[in-house]
Amino acid sequence: MNKYLTALLLLAGAEVFAQPASGPINTVNFSQVKVTDPFWKGRMETVATSTLQACMLYTETKTARIRNFENAAAKKGKHEGIYFDDSDVYKAIEAMAYSLKNHPDAEVERKADEWISKIAAAQLPDGYINTYYQLTGLDKRWTDMEKHEDYCAGHLIEAAVAYYNTTGKKQLLDVAMKMADHIDTWFRQSGKHWVSGHQEIELALMRLYHLTGQRKYLDMAQWFLDQRGYGYGKGVIWDEWKDPDYCQDGTPVKEQRQITGHAVRAMYLYTGAADVAAVTNDQGYMTAMKAVWDDVINRNLYITGGIGAQGKNEGFGVDYDLPNLTAYCETCASVGMVFWNQRMHALTGEGKYTDVLERSLYNGALDGLSLSGDHFFYGNPLASSGNYARREWFGTACCPSNIARLVASLGNYIYSVSPGAAWVNLYIGSAVSLPFGKEKLDLSLTTGFPWNGRTTIAVGNAPRKSMQLRLRIPGWLSTPVAGDLYHFTDTLSDQMVIKVNGKPQPFLQDNGYAVIDRKWKRGDSISIETPMRARWIQSNTALRENTDRVALQYGPLVYCVEGADNGGNAWNFIIPPAAKVVPGFEPQLLGGVNRLSIDGKVAAPADGGTQIRWENKTIYAIPFFSWNNRGAGEMQVWLPTAVHSVKINE
Repeated sequence: MNKYLTALLLLAGAEVFAQPASGPINTVNFSQVKVTDPFWKGRMETVATSTLQACMLYTETKTARIRNFENAAAKKGKHEGIYFDDSDVYKAIEAMAYSLKNHPDAEVERKADEWISKIAAAQLPDGYINTYYQLTGLDKRWTDMEKHEDYCAGHLIEAAVAYYNTTGKKQLLDVAMKMADHIDTWFRQSGKHWVSGHQEIELALMRLYHLTGQRKYLDMAQWFLDQRGYGYGKGVIWDEWKDPDYCQDGTPVKEQRQITGHAVRAMYLYTGAADVAAVTNDQGYMTAMKAVWDDVINRNLYITGGIGAQGKNEGFGVDYDLPNLTAYCETCASVGMVFWNQRMHALTGEGKYTDVLERSLYNGALDGLSLSGDHFFYGNPLASSGNYARREWFGTACCPSNIARLVASLGNYIYSVSPGAAWVNLYIGSAVSLPFGKEKLDLSLTTGFPWNGRTTIAVGNAPRKSMQLRLRIPGWLSTPVAGDLYHFTDTLSDQMVIKVNGKPQPFLQDNGYAVIDRKWKRGDSISIETPMRARWIQSNTALRENTDRVALQYGPLVYCVEGADNGGNAWNFIIPPAAKVVPGFEPQLLGGVNRLSIDGKVAAPADGGTQIRWENKTIYAIPFFSWNNRGAGEMQVWLPTAVHSVKINE
């Protein structure tokens, strides 16, 4: 389309759509991205120090996880702990790998190398490695789908790929490839059926495929997907209360249309399926992934991006049943939402998937990590009566290393590339050099996110030919999240403004991205203004828990009211209609946050407790991710607008 015609159409208010980007969309690896962002870099430093120290302490000293590998190598001793504890070692190494790229540390690398040597020593000649079965009886290996053998193998593969990407060292990668080849020989090549009780191997094999280019790993991932839904999981040791839908095995993957069962298992499965579909263009997987995603977004998603309402199955229950006080919302499930939505974007190029990724990242997942980096949430409820707090560690310790590896690998989620196009998915301060044939496009991004929407992108080296720069238009400028589960109480739709070299830049819109197609040159500067203001949210009336309640969002952040800011109480107020909200950045509060001041009404007993007196009072709200960093206390995300929803502390 002629650029002058495009400009005229935009000025006239017409919606102009670009042609979709041609060819596959590839994620830019974390090892190519230098994160400089003020908001995220501090958290990455905390993970590199405090969180990794906690992971190493509990992995090696306070539990027997490393000792299990030592015993397996020596072929003596007993297995201590839970049968899936190997996976926590691998996730810790993966987090160490990402962190070493961002924060080089000779001692951390030495410790990782030491652990890797012990892992390699424990591996059997046929490639098998799993300390539980090696120490309790190899005759039982590969007999119980719930014993997490392939889950542990998947985390081994992910750790090996990450460690190789950071250090170039191959010892762990060799171990992982031998284990993958063992699994392939044992099952796929010999014609045996197998259903993974806890999915993970599928997405891990795709990481191995993308690293090595070896087709067999893609074929293995697809084989694991295609085993599900045919009853192959029957006859194994399987708790009676768990039906096949618990691990998404009730229906073949290509026929699945609804979300079921354990939330983390589902996310890992669908991440692998979307990754396979993006490579193979398999329409069956594409149709299934889009339908299941729609089911999650329209009926089973918390406003924080968290998923999995029930603790009893760590997963999904009845549609629209999203309680706040008892919300499970496992940290690992929000990490999985980041994984899955990244792959869905690569599959489709649609910005709505990155919108959900961003929501889960900033809210549901980040909430799992304390500001100090050494305390964690397993579940992430949206309300607390004051008896919920982060913990130093857990018996099942998947969440600490999982949130650590997500934050440390943040560079994986910022940029993508496709033929002739560079994609900016998240506005996170960073520098990257993107390859386009024998040329490169160098970008340096600075931003005020998540506190303000001012972003600048400086261009360094650039290809000689014209190319597209695709800048995500955050969906929250017009709606909290895709679908009809949540909506803003106002009808305003904010617009992103883009300038190139100081001049307003008309742009095309394509699936949630602003597309600028031009010949870029060194010294070009792109400025982006993304309006941020506090906005009230209501939920679909089917979410009865939220009747007569509103939530508050500012930019990508969901807010909550915590007792620590409000005289110890977070349940004794109502929010009048269209209550005024004033943001203010407070650098000394919770590491520096925008705190929102709300014109509310606080209830207090009067006349000896026989009456209620309502007083106009400022209510303070903080970002959801930052609550419970000042001790246990009351908290609410969905704020009452009616008297019957109020709890009065006498």
